[in-house]
Amino acid sequence: MRILLLGVGAVGEAYCSLGVERDPGAQWFEQVVLADYTLDRPLKVQKKLNDKRFVVDQVNAADKEQVVAACKRHNIDLLLNCCPQSLNVSIFDGAFEAGVMYMDLAATLSEKHPADPYNKPGVLLGDYQFNKSGQWQEAGRLAIIAMGIDPGVTDVFAKYAESKLFDELEEIRVRDGANIYVEGYDFAPTFSVWSVIEETLNPCYFWEKDKGWYTGESFAEPEIFEFPEGIGPQEVVSIEHEEVILIPRHVDKGLKKVSYKIALGREFIEVLNTIRKLGLDNPGKINVKGVMVSPRDVVEACVPNPAELGHLMHGKMSVGIWVKGKKDGLNKEIYIYQCEDNQDCMRRYNCQAVSLQTAIGPIIASELLARGIWTGSGVRSPEEFNPEPFLRLMLDYGHPYKIIDMPIK
Repeated sequence: MRILLLGVGAVGEAYCSLGVERDPGAQWFEQVVLADYTLDRPLKVQKKLNDKRFVVDQVNAADKEQVVAACKRHNIDLLLNCCPQSLNVSIFDGAFEAGVMYMDLAATLSEKHPADPYNKPGVLLGDYQFNKSGQWQEAGRLAIIAMGIDPGVTDVFAKYAESKLFDELEEIRVRDGANIYVEGYDFAPTFSVWSVIEETLNPCYFWEKDKGWYTGESFAEPEIFEFPEGIGPQEVVSIEHEEVILIPRHVDKGLKKVSYKIALGREFIEVLNTIRKLGLDNPGKINVKGVMVSPRDVVEACVPNPAELGHLMHGKMSVGIWVKGKKDGLNKEIYIYQCEDNQDCMRRYNCQAVSLQTAIGPIIASELLARGIWTGSGVRSPEEFNPEPFLRLMLDYGHPYKIIDMPIK
């Protein structure tokens, strides 16, 4: 398979490292074009990988015609979008026009309800893409959206719980937490700060069978969740996330509620609220002494690059779903999760844990597509595919999922 990787940040680098380890003989990982709006990161990653399968190109992902041209220039089979969500539309449409398969790590952006944003949803995450599913299906082309770790692997977990682990489902709660800290920094996001601001400061999403989708204030409904692997108890809060949109579409067995909560920490939440109060979360451009700049881009430029922090990070990250339901007539609660230790990720790949974990979903999905195990057409989410081959490959890649019983309440 020939892959165009657009956006060679920390996740893109980790994706390539996983692919090289998994397939050194190029049985399916045939060629990867490392493309970004400058050549700095592609050349750096190419040098690190030291593998002739990796070539570089300069592509402005905001320009659909450049995306199309790059796909055709390199005879691409799959376009993997590792760029910020703000660029999804041009990349997604470019892939369709070029006639290639498409995959991203997060769906197209939402839009707030114009009159009542903290009670009612407006444009949902992924609506733009799902609304074009018919065109992709008619053309016989496949796009998989939201195929990171969360969303992505968490959605695979949800489908596996429905198909194999439960007879009846009541609730699926996505719960993510970490005890990771960055040595020498008071504030250093371990993922794209652009994306962090987008998903944390938008109204959060909930879904209930009797209500459908509804929204709430950012950081709503805090609770304490006990994470495994020594991470321990963490306060988790609600934010906007794709799983709440995707899981109810294709997971049933009586499912009544879906929610997403993440451990951010009080200090991080205070910083995010300050960014919002100052208007620094604005992704649009404003005039600053005659220069048009995006406040959010300025914030991103002022914080450390997550791709350069791995050697200073310590701790673990757990991503998973807490599932409540019934099996054989008895109440059952489990947590299905995947956990990464930063020191282990640095030792094995010289990649930091959050980015490495995010890359697990797309690299496994890429192999399943290359081997013809996941097939189809249209715009689809991870829950629409057989989860068992994916979970087997998690073991083969050496990044296994685990299942633990939860106290029944």
